[in-house]
Amino acid sequence: MRTLIKNGTILTAENEFMADILIKDQIIEEIGRNIVCNADNIIDAEGMYVFPGGVDQHTHFDALCNVGNQDTAGYETTKATIVGGTTTIIDYAPQYEGKNLIESIDFRRENRAKGRACVDYAFHSLVTEASDIIFDDLRRLPEIGVSSIKVFMAYKGSPLYADDGVLYRVLREAKDVGVTVFVHTENADLIDMMQKEEIKKGNTAPKYHAVSRPPLVEYEAAQRAIIIAQSIDSPMFIAHVSCKEVVDRIRNARREGARIFGETCTQYLVLTEDKLDGPTFEKSIKYICSPALRPQHQLDAMWESIQNGWLDVVASDHCGISIKGMKDYGKDKNFAVIPNGAPGSADRLAMLWTMGVATGKLSKKRFVDVFATKAAKFNGIYPRKGTIAVGSDADIVVFDPNLRGAISNETNPNGVDYNIYEGMETIGAPKKIFLRGNLVVDDGKFVGKLGQGEFIWSDAFAEAYQNRKD
Repeated sequence: MRTLIKNGTILTAENEFMADILIKDQIIEEIGRNIVCNADNIIDAEGMYVFPGGVDQHTHFDALCNVGNQDTAGYETTKATIVGGTTTIIDYAPQYEGKNLIESIDFRRENRAKGRACVDYAFHSLVTEASDIIFDDLRRLPEIGVSSIKVFMAYKGSPLYADDGVLYRVLREAKDVGVTVFVHTENADLIDMMQKEEIKKGNTAPKYHAVSRPPLVEYEAAQRAIIIAQSIDSPMFIAHVSCKEVVDRIRNARREGARIFGETCTQYLVLTEDKLDGPTFEKSIKYICSPALRPQHQLDAMWESIQNGWLDVVASDHCGISIKGMKDYGKDKNFAVIPNGAPGSADRLAMLWTMGVATGKLSKKRFVDVFATKAAKFNGIYPRKGTIAVGSDADIVVFDPNLRGAISNETNPNGVDYNIYEGMETIGAPKKIFLRGNLVVDDGKFVGKLGQGEFIWSDAFAEAYQNRKD
């Protein structure tokens, strides 16, 4: 089976050029001008950009929510993700009660994602029970194709919380086997104190979520984590950076020769903290995520950071928690008990292009880098994913920059009862999307199959282990 995409402008993290792409079965077989062959399908991409399908390295599908023993939106809802231009996710696989890290990943792969995911998927491990056995499991992660693990410094009193000793041991053990450590950097003790102070004063509305999680708590924890990582020369990746203070600390660490990296997320580029002070409780709680949304000057700093390479990746931190029956648990209570997280994996491309490329804040090459390439590199799936190159999987977006539209949960439902970008106007949209050479989105409509996604093996000693000094 051969597909020929002709006359498009190919975008990669390194280049922009006119060429044709020949796909044979699932792989890019040839890239060149005026390719002549007996193709089964010919796509004319004149006037369009052709770039790799997105790689979202930070998602939480089918994750247990702390309200009502419910799960977040499941892998079947990745149909919205692939319609939005992301063809691969690296999903967090938390420990299940009574299971170790390896068992939890195997269970998630076979009993959750398999047969349901519409995108290809790899996994991060995630510590939720800091017992001695996790360190043996950690060393075995590369044997099952998992090259990363996450540690939470936030959420005091929950199973997610890990103290500094656990972080130190995880970094030390991970370094030996080439596993990249991702860290959620917020000071749990300060947050706990600030939340209690606000509630005691009667400040229970959603807007106090941001008041009780100021940049200070993010910066202090990042500083502490970086010092720990530097002390043992371990690579580390800081998740969902939302403030300039943390970016500056990452930059300083790199100048000192440390292998410290960071991502931001779409919401920290597009949404400001005033969203938490909406006209109704229901309109405000949808924006509760952690770290909290920030004022405009912090958003400006995030755009500058991704354009200049101070941060490496833009992810979504997708967490499909509905308002009804989940987030509205906090009504008549307080902001501190409202589940943290919001959907967004379907909207990363639209927001990055509309608010970044189309406004001149982000070059097209950097767009590809932060949208697809760097995440593939950091997670050990490059060059199979994240680029357009001979031998790579034919995960391809054919993108019309002239299309206009608006974000709508009705036209591209994400599995929950809202979209935090609802109604925002968009510039450009995918015309066709291929997953491993198969047409899965045509004119904005899903034409693939439920469960078409496959598990993707991640190689250890990936990008974070390469020497880097900025």
